[in-house]
Amino acid sequence: MLYTVIPAGGSGTRLWPLSRSSNPKFLHPLTGSDQSLLQATVERLSPLSDPRHQYVVTGTGHAVAVARQLPGLPEENILVEPSPMDSAPAIALAAAVIAERDPEAIMGSFAADHLIADAEAFTRTVTKAMEAAADGLLMTIGITPTGPETGYGYLRRGKALPVGDLLAEFKEKPDHVAAVEYVSSGNYLWNAGMFVWRVDAFLAELARQRPRMHDAIRTLAAAWETPRRDALMAEIWPNLERISVDYGVMEGAAAAGKAGVVPGDFGWNDVGDFDTLGSVLPTDEVGNVIIAAGEAKPEVLTMDARRNVVVPGSGRLVGVLGVDDVIVVDTEDALLVCPRDRAQDVKRLVDELKAKGHRDLV
Repeated sequence: MLYTVIPAGGSGTRLWPLSRSSNPKFLHPLTGSDQSLLQATVERLSPLSDPRHQYVVTGTGHAVAVARQLPGLPEENILVEPSPMDSAPAIALAAAVIAERDPEAIMGSFAADHLIADAEAFTRTVTKAMEAAADGLLMTIGITPTGPETGYGYLRRGKALPVGDLLAEFKEKPDHVAAVEYVSSGNYLWNAGMFVWRVDAFLAELARQRPRMHDAIRTLAAAWETPRRDALMAEIWPNLERISVDYGVMEGAAAAGKAGVVPGDFGWNDVGDFDTLGSVLPTDEVGNVIIAAGEAKPEVLTMDARRNVVVPGSGRLVGVLGVDDVIVVDTEDALLVCPRDRAQDVKRLVDELKAKGHRDLV
């Protein structure tokens, strides 16, 4: 049985104004069904891990909503971080807490806000990664590229293993020329931020590369079931290094020959922006995607309009007439209208709102 960890953080700024820091994208039903992204992630992991072995790491502002959406998850398996410190401290905390409960556990970390089209293929791929992880490698799952995407990091495959390959190198998001070279070579996979390892192997590598973080996290985990937990979190957590698990652990592990990669081809998407949602969710007969943002499903009226993405989140009627390839997101306190090919730039609006002090809107 796999221990599954779901880091549930971030505000999804490219999905503003639907996704906010107080109500981020993983809590929204963006799956083409009534399930939130978080609920779909938990359901997808169920063949690998029962609720007793499932953990969510989230912030104080989201813990109640996470518990409400996942009533079958034991309360003690929701690990609450008092402030966001990037993925390395969050994932390390989960690994250390699991190690206190089961020192020989195999753990997998999977983001709360990804879409997976083929759940059975996903399960098979994770199972392969578990086989390699049992031998002590820190495994990641790389996505077989479908094209020269410049929005993802890449993983360079090294020497072939009985299961998967050694992970030779992490590559930053490339320009288009480099992305074409990567994909054409057949030696690169997209970095989806999915990891599988023995908790003891991961913690040993953390101790080798980040000894201060390791010692602090192990101290927290040892006190997790005691009355000292809150006081120690307040003392230790703010002083941890803010760094991703890729930079903090996996790059160094790969350089030392301690990391591996298994390719996956299961219809993965990281739901980065509204244009992406328009490409992967069901459409009407002319390509429009309507995303219901809440329990009520307000009416959307489209006429002579094609390939638009419409999110009716305010409860009022949204009419779209005579325009193509446009994003319309209507919420109670903010309205977004932009071309689909500018979807990545929505983050710039959020940055501007922050600069102008409109924190209540982000």
